[in-house]
Amino acid sequence: MTRVTKIAVAGTHSTGKTTFLKGLEERLISAGHAVAYVHGSAAEAQDLGFPILKNHTFESTAWLVGQAIRLETEATLTADVILIDRPVPDALGYLIAALRMTHRSIDQARLGRLEAICRAWTQEYDLVFATQLDESIPIGTDRDHDAAFRAAADEAIGEILARLAPDHHVLTPQNVRPSTELSMRVATGAGR
Repeated sequence: MTRVTKIAVAGTHSTGKTTFLKGLEERLISAGHAVAYVHGSAAEAQDLGFPILKNHTFESTAWLVGQAIRLETEATLTADVILIDRPVPDALGYLIAALRMTHRSIDQARLGRLEAICRAWTQEYDLVFATQLDESIPIGTDRDHDAAFRAAADEAIGEILARLAPDHHVLTPQNVRPSTELSMRVATGAGR
């Protein structure tokens, strides 16, 4: 069985993750790939009753990480390329930002266990991008409008990725084309 290629894009909200991945998805499908698009959903967590954004907890983060792993794993049944919008490091970054913004803390052993799960799973990704926050780009209308939390999440996700995926690539509006070409090479096995 051929291993599925996994391309992940992490970053705070309204920074171009979905736009990039939808364009990449079109290119990959046009090239004949069976593509699965996986998107972690804090809205689904919230619908279940988990606190999100500034109110994230150990439990909400564990649920988001577990859900992302489940969805990514299910996608291997039908796809040869999986595009991941909000990989597991995102959930951990949002938790760190929430704790900082609300001056809360959780037991360091529990936090360490979450990071260990994220570290192990991040090794499954063939290519990791991190978006770069540009505060001049407006927050989407259906997004949380707390600019301070958005910036805190960007910073925390960056710190997490520096530890868990030090070879990640920064994705900006200016480098979409070369990032897409790199993704296409990785998807065909040429960039691994």
